[in-house]
Amino acid sequence: MFGIPYFKADSSTYVIKSVNGKIKKKGKGLSFFYNAATTSIATIPVNVQQAPFIFNLLSADFQSIQVQGQISYRVVNPEKTAEMLNFNVKADGASYVSEDPLTLGDRVLRAVQTIVQDAVQSASLRESLKLGQPLVKQIKTELYEQPALVELGVSVSESSITAISPSRETSRALEAEVREMILKESDDATYARRKSAVEQELTIKEAELATELTIQQREQEIEESRIENERVSLRANAETQRERLSNKIDAEEQRQALVKLSVDNRRQEADAEAYAVTEQMKAFRELPVENLKALALAGMKPEQLMAVAFDSLAKNADKIGELNISPELFSQAVKKAVRS
Repeated sequence: MFGIPYFKADSSTYVIKSVNGKIKKKGKGLSFFYNAATTSIATIPVNVQQAPFIFNLLSADFQSIQVQGQISYRVVNPEKTAEMLNFNVKADGASYVSEDPLTLGDRVLRAVQTIVQDAVQSASLRESLKLGQPLVKQIKTELYEQPALVELGVSVSESSITAISPSRETSRALEAEVREMILKESDDATYARRKSAVEQELTIKEAELATELTIQQREQEIEESRIENERVSLRANAETQRERLSNKIDAEEQRQALVKLSVDNRRQEADAEAYAVTEQMKAFRELPVENLKALALAGMKPEQLMAVAFDSLAKNADKIGELNISPELFSQAVKKAVRS
């Protein structure tokens, strides 16, 4: 109204009001009327700004690498920022008179790119792919105290690396290499498992063979012990047989000696008897017949004498006229014969 507009800023915007080149008001969230002909207004956002980035770089071995991430920053000294860059707004109070506010994020990203590029160019491809967390720490350490950002009144609050990736062809090659390595590890694991199984089979087989060998040795020892026992038993039996045979031989020799001695004794007895008989016969030949008969009858029993008597009667029957023999004589002889 009447060429005096009204300006109102939000709480996240720092406002500097200058009239004829002199600062009249400054602060966050100011509101006022101003004369557009003599007043200039600079508005600096002091809230946290997000700046994503994608850098295409080369590693030390000349391989293409793409680094993606995001940086968070905010203006901590808006007066310095207003001195270094033109943040004045147009008469409408909304758009800037220059493009400097749009370049603030680019300035911060160029500082980040310088740090990331130095780190990637000093490392090989494989090393660069592992720079995620180390690179974040390096950005925090170097960027927070960088003089260019301090002069701009800007402070970095947070940084992150979301991806570090090679080119598509290199990625396929690395994937193939890693895939082959994984397949090789899988094959090695399979071979190791098979080798372990073969070794276990060999161990089991060796244990079985050792057990069989031990059993065979035990059986052989038992058989040898049995054979040795049989030998000892046979030797003992043979020794016993020899002792028995020796005893039999000794007994036979003793029996033979006894028989010989008995034969000698009997021969001597026979010789003695023959000599006695010879001498008796010689005496009998010299004695008269009547004497011999008398001697023979002297030793006979009554019944024998009776038999001899009847024999003489029979021989001289022609000389005997009549002979009477009583029955009692025969009955007594028969009774004695039955008793005997």
